[in-house]
Amino acid sequence: MSTELRNFLMLSYDELEELNLEAKEQRKQRVAAHKVQEQRIKYLANEKRIKAVTVLFSDLEGRLHMLDYDKKFLINSYDNLTFDGSSIRGFTAQRESDLRLGIDWNAFYWAPADYFGSGKVLVFGEVIDKGGAPYSADIRGALKTFATDLHKQEGYTLNAANEIEGFLFKGVDAERHYHETHGFEYVNTGGYYHSLPGDLLRKFIDTTAEVQRAMGFENEKDHPEVAPSQFEINYSYGEVVAAADQIQLYKLICRQVATHMGLTASFLPKPVVGVNGNGMHTNVSISKGGKNLFWDPKGEEKLSKMGWSFVDRILTHANDICLMLNASVNAYRRLDPHFEAPNQIKASAVDRGSMVRIPIGNEKSMRVEVRSVAPDANPYMVMYSIFKSGLEGETAKIKNLRQAERYLPDNIYTALENFRKASWTSELLGEDVKARYADLKQASADRCPRLLGTFVKAPEVQYHHDVYNQFLWNKF
Repeated sequence: MSTELRNFLMLSYDELEELNLEAKEQRKQRVAAHKVQEQRIKYLANEKRIKAVTVLFSDLEGRLHMLDYDKKFLINSYDNLTFDGSSIRGFTAQRESDLRLGIDWNAFYWAPADYFGSGKVLVFGEVIDKGGAPYSADIRGALKTFATDLHKQEGYTLNAANEIEGFLFKGVDAERHYHETHGFEYVNTGGYYHSLPGDLLRKFIDTTAEVQRAMGFENEKDHPEVAPSQFEINYSYGEVVAAADQIQLYKLICRQVATHMGLTASFLPKPVVGVNGNGMHTNVSISKGGKNLFWDPKGEEKLSKMGWSFVDRILTHANDICLMLNASVNAYRRLDPHFEAPNQIKASAVDRGSMVRIPIGNEKSMRVEVRSVAPDANPYMVMYSIFKSGLEGETAKIKNLRQAERYLPDNIYTALENFRKASWTSELLGEDVKARYADLKQASADRCPRLLGTFVKAPEVQYHHDVYNQFLWNKF
């Protein structure tokens, strides 16, 4: 169809980066929400080339949902947007299905037209219940409330940066076709840091990095990872809610670029047995008044007492929150000690088998790295459980807690049992949301073989929550 008559917004990557960095700075400086809202609405009204606004939100498992609102409709009705929550896994029951969507105007993005379509902008939404309160199963809302309250009460800013690994496989929707192919086909077998200029993996990484840069990610480095056809694209840290939003955008961008290339970007934690799996190392710190509270030049490993207390609480609740950090059947294949698996409940500056690592840092970069996180977990739940546990959890009276011989579960059933029994997870999520999440994970486990064996089974890929197939799930 001819596009000559259309005049939709299509900005250069330089223009996109400038707009997104400006919005990012507003968010970083905590510009009042009503001021940002006024500015965004004015922009939408004046920019005639925008036809629609894509609103993004995540369900209880962390699956990203998107819906487009006509721009003119959104401008007039942004405070009265409703949707059917009963169609979203982990949200409302059918009898109480209506939910509202609020707009988080601070979380506004301009995206490249060649991968997201022309004439559109993106914004993250906030799920609201019928009474107008934040919806309890919207973990993004819980994280935002937690972080906002801490900033108001203590002056704390929660910071996070994620190292998100993925695999690039041949063919579109390779995960959905796994039951037919019984395996994944690599596009590159070069390994760590090795990919020749112009090959498929390098082209994918370069293109994805360009899109991220345009969307204000502030890239740092990118490279092929240890396993064949594996990649990692690193970017700057951010305030915790923005950091979790960027995880969702990172995976979305990777999938969009891969699909355009006739390939699949997969974030299954362990799609291929015998090689390293995909992790999402989560680096966290807390600052106040611009000062990094985890830094102490005289502290052990230069980590402050506050930082070590944070670590001790994470180690104490490691088994309680394991299901929140490793949310799928397949994730427990990754917790395999033969491939640098971070399955030991201890802290170390050097041992990469430790759940928590203390990287080399300085006054600016000192942080705690939680290595046991899988990339298919709900990023908001990951951040919420790590920060709330690290700040408000208990400290176990275990001798030599930081080096005790304890291990994370090697299967989802044990993780489920730990999660259900723990009083701490009830405090984190509330009994209702905790039960809903556990039921979703139980259903996922029951669809798959209890004993994983030595090769990846089709059900652990087919019923994986990142592989959205409502038709298939409803037939189970």
